[in-house]
Amino acid sequence: MVASETRSLSLIDIAKNTRQAARKLAVLSTKDRNQALEAIAEALTIATPQILEANIADCEAAEKDGISPSLYARLKLGESKLKSAIAGVRDVAKLADPVGTVQIHRELDAGLVLKRVTCPLGVLGIIFEARPEALIQITSLAIKSGNGVILKGGREAIRSCQALTQIIQQALAKTEVSPDTVQLLTTREEIKELLDLDQYVDLIIPRGSNSFVRYVQDNTRIPVLGHADGICHLYIDLSANIETALSIAIDAKTHYPAACNAIETLLVHKDIAPKILPQIASALTEKDVELRGDAATSEIIAVKPTREEDWSAEYSDLILAIKVTDSLEDAIAHINNYGSKHTEAIVTEDKERAEQFLNQVDAAGVYHNCSTRFADGFRYGFGAEVGISTQQMPPRGPVGLEGLVTYKYQVTGQGHIAATYTGNNAKPFTHKDI
Repeated sequence: MVASETRSLSLIDIAKNTRQAARKLAVLSTKDRNQALEAIAEALTIATPQILEANIADCEAAEKDGISPSLYARLKLGESKLKSAIAGVRDVAKLADPVGTVQIHRELDAGLVLKRVTCPLGVLGIIFEARPEALIQITSLAIKSGNGVILKGGREAIRSCQALTQIIQQALAKTEVSPDTVQLLTTREEIKELLDLDQYVDLIIPRGSNSFVRYVQDNTRIPVLGHADGICHLYIDLSANIETALSIAIDAKTHYPAACNAIETLLVHKDIAPKILPQIASALTEKDVELRGDAATSEIIAVKPTREEDWSAEYSDLILAIKVTDSLEDAIAHINNYGSKHTEAIVTEDKERAEQFLNQVDAAGVYHNCSTRFADGFRYGFGAEVGISTQQMPPRGPVGLEGLVTYKYQVTGQGHIAATYTGNNAKPFTHKDI
């Protein structure tokens, strides 16, 4: 069933079809699922001109609507970004199958055997703004992990998402994987209805603004995985290598400022601040970064004064707040107070101080002497990611295949009954790992 045909169905019917398709997908072989991914990669490669044409139309319409620069950066696909996404599909196919892994194999007693085996979650509901390549990444991970997926992209990417979904569904029609495994919703009204489908949808993953993610979290009984804010920090310690700190600061802020793993606040130890801040200011100003700073920073470089709200702001733009700290402990306290538990980094040549930072900062990703921009499923070797989770319970950080499976306990006996193992003459369990 291609994307254009699903509009004649109610969302409940679409969800039912996706669940049925997901159940069939869950028992397919690794080979069948990998062949489906290869078919998708090949179809997307052939249809590249069609996809880019649809994306150009989206970008032109979005510009007329006054889209923000950060959202436009996410929306624009381009040939290189599309090629990377297609390569990601093939990378996912090469990954180990996350389904059917035996995590526990234990004899409870002679002839009574326990297994804990990984299995798909079921049906994923993914709601995302812009970023049409996210549709490709999510679809590949869903199929590899044996899950059905219902996608809802932002209205600014409607043409791109429709083109991609149709191509993917047509590719799946030639494989053992049902096209109903991947569905696309196109209207804002369908979001609320999707959030009510706890009977058919097993996990919601929202990817968008912090207000939207919070809206999703507050309006569904379905488990939600994701993060509301991407407030990341870089702390330059007193023993930092100047060149290393400069390089990382520039990359973490300017490589892709609209990304959730770009830094929004720079913390600098007071003992190194007079030496490094002028160099950082010069380098970032050349890249059109607006600098805001506290009183101690303003005594060293020219900055706009920060306000309290700057420390909890996700700019997603070429704006950086700077604070001079008295100590490593102060930097850690600031991060734990204002950070969003996404990704935090320290630059220092002192391994003990680095360990203190890595152990005491509460975040999904804690880095030493490298850019926060590495917080990404593809860069972690996951092939792709469905999103980034900042929740305390796993999965945490970039969520790839292992975050899309759960497990079930399988027990096989030979007429065994529980009464044998209770009472005065209770038989003991052997509990022997096999």
